[in-house]
Amino acid sequence: MLEPLRQGLPPLDPAAVSNAASCALPARYEAVREARQFTRRTLDQWDAGDRFDDICLVVSELVTNALRHALPSDTPRTNEQDPPVRLHLMRWTSRLVCAVRDPSHDSPVARESEDFSAESGRGLFLVDSFADSWGWHPSPSPHHESGRGHAVTAAFNGKVVWALFRLTHNPASE
Repeated sequence: MLEPLRQGLPPLDPAAVSNAASCALPARYEAVREARQFTRRTLDQWDAGDRFDDICLVVSELVTNALRHALPSDTPRTNEQDPPVRLHLMRWTSRLVCAVRDPSHDSPVARESEDFSAESGRGLFLVDSFADSWGWHPSPSPHHESGRGHAVTAAFNGKVVWALFRLTHNPASE
């Protein structure tokens, strides 16, 4: 059930995106709170219906995982010049995707634990429980121009872990 999904997002028409927002998050654990606050402010402007709390919880888990597992241990936890984690929120009429980009090439792995009193290790289980679907894919590096004008694609630059939420359409809010 929780095997990591190395796949892209399900087919979604980029032209149909009604709202999008993103924020860079520094390599410090306070960034989880910042991501939650950003998500709350953004969702207050969008109609997320009854999925508001689910989305905020999943954002917290994805950002926590990126900070805890995807950053090298020697990453300075106070350097804000080049934030290594980025949160993206994209809303279509009936779907919302939250995606967290980080610099790691390692796939997300759910830990199997029978200890339900443990304070960590259940993040991907919560993502799987509250999102309608989730997965990950390598984040491609931007194209670089070589000296002869040819585009050269560098190796993948980390990964994106995403979660999709189906939104109920509320005609009364229009």
